[in-house]
Amino acid sequence: MINVEAVYWFIGALFILWASLIAGDANHRHRIGSSAFWGLLGLCFFYGTWVQSKQAPAWVLGIAVLVLVALAATGQLSDGKAKSSTEQERIASAKRFGNKLFIPALALPLVTVILVLAAPYLKIGATPVLDPKNTTLVALAIAAIVAVVIAVLLLKPKNKLAPVLESRRILESIGWAALLPQMLSTLGILFTQAGVGTAVGTITGAILPHGNLLAAVAVYCVGLFLFTVLMGNGFAAFPIMTAAIGWPVLIQEFHGNPAVVFAIGMLAGFCGTLCTPMAANFNLVPSALLEMKNRYGVITAQVGTAIPLLVVNIGLMYFLAF
Repeated sequence: MINVEAVYWFIGALFILWASLIAGDANHRHRIGSSAFWGLLGLCFFYGTWVQSKQAPAWVLGIAVLVLVALAATGQLSDGKAKSSTEQERIASAKRFGNKLFIPALALPLVTVILVLAAPYLKIGATPVLDPKNTTLVALAIAAIVAVVIAVLLLKPKNKLAPVLESRRILESIGWAALLPQMLSTLGILFTQAGVGTAVGTITGAILPHGNLLAAVAVYCVGLFLFTVLMGNGFAAFPIMTAAIGWPVLIQEFHGNPAVVFAIGMLAGFCGTLCTPMAANFNLVPSALLEMKNRYGVITAQVGTAIPLLVVNIGLMYFLAF
C-alpha cells in the first residue's frame, strides 16, 4: 500500500536533493545557510515518521523549527539564480509549444481526481493500493510525478534533470514563505487549544449590542476576515471565530442555520486570503513564478474584489441564515 509516509519521505528526499545542489553551487551568496535550511527541512520529513509512531521525541522537531526560523530571520536564505535554460530559450519554447504547455498542468488535477475516484477499486488482494485515510494526498503526489513525466516527454529538455533544477529555482524564488501555510495552520491549532476563541468570545460579548443580529453577523464575518489576514489561513481562523461568535451567538442565541452560517462564514474568511501576504501559496508564489516586479501585485489586484465580496457575504448570511 502506498501510504502518506511514503509521500512525506519522497518530499523530504526532494528537499535534501535541492539542498545538495545549493551546497554545490559555488556562486551562491548564501549556499551554506540555504542548503542547511532546506536540508534540515527535508530531514524533518523523515524524522516525523518516528515521532508519529511514538518512537522518537517530538521536541527535536521543535528545535529544528527554531533553527529554521533563525536561519530565515538572519538572512541566510537567498535566490541562487540557478537556471536550466535562458530567458530567450524559454520564450522560444513557449512559442513553439503554445497551449500544449498546459497539458502537464491539467494532468495534475485530472490524474488526482481519477485516482481518488478509482481508489476504492484499486486493491491487491484485500489490501488497498492507496492509503484509505489519506487518499487525496497520495493521489496528488502520484499525479505530480505523472505530470513531470508528461512534461519531460512532451518538451524533451536537453537536460533531463530540468524538473529538479527548475523546481530548485522556483523554491529559492519563493524562499521561506513556502513554509507559511504549514506554520500558520499549526498556529491555528495552537490558538484553538489555548482557548483564544473563548477569549475573543468574552471580549466581543462585552462589546456587541445585545439582540442585534446584524452586528453579530458583521463581527463574525469581519473577524474571520481579519484573523485570516493575520494567520494567512481561513481554516485556521474558522475555529477561533466560530468558538467565539459563530456557535454561541449566531447558532445558539439567534438560531441560525448552521450549514448556511458556517459555509458563508468560510467564504468571508477567504476574502481575507485575497488580501494577505501570509497566504504565501496564493499571493506570493504566483508573483515569484511570474517574476512580477511588484511582489505584492497579486494582492493589489485582488483587494478591490475582496472587500465588496466581504460585504456581500455579510448580507447573504443575514438574509439567508435566519
